[in-house]
Amino acid sequence: MEFFCYHRDRPGSTPLRNRMVEQHWSYMDRFAATMIARGPTFTSDGTLTGSVHILDLPDPAAARAFAFDEPGYQAGAYRDVLLRRWHNSLGRTMWDFGDGRPGLDRYLVLGFTLEPLADAVEPPQGEALIASGPLLSDDAALVLGMAVLLEAPDADRAREVLAPDRYVGVEVHLWQFGGRPD
Repeated sequence: MEFFCYHRDRPGSTPLRNRMVEQHWSYMDRFAATMIARGPTFTSDGTLTGSVHILDLPDPAAARAFAFDEPGYQAGAYRDVLLRRWHNSLGRTMWDFGDGRPGLDRYLVLGFTLEPLADAVEPPQGEALIASGPLLSDDAALVLGMAVLLEAPDADRAREVLAPDRYVGVEVHLWQFGGRPD
């Protein structure tokens, strides 16, 4: 089962996150084989705003344990956690994407449906997509939104990946590939 997990930073928690980076990476090392994508979100001035992890886990209980046992969560670095079933519409990991194109930034775009949908939503397509898939209810029967990682020249162009008539509360966050530095 695939899950989308977004730990949103508590305002002012960057110093705490910086002190805990090794604990965070050590924890994530345990899940490396299950990762589809990962990495931090941040503002245009480089301030951390969150941490994205998309991974394949055995069941919802394992996903909840992953999200809430994370050292930064335990230490109070995050204000909240968005944890949803997810479907890997592209069928690849971020490492399959490659180095990307020059002059483009990477973004996380989240959109939420007006009401839960029983029918599948056509996922965005295109060469700029790194990972894309619907946010699903716990039983995967309802579509609640969409999570997309992509490259774009700016936040406004990134936002265009989701149809404005289909999604509300669209969020656009600068994002970068995560993991231990080489």
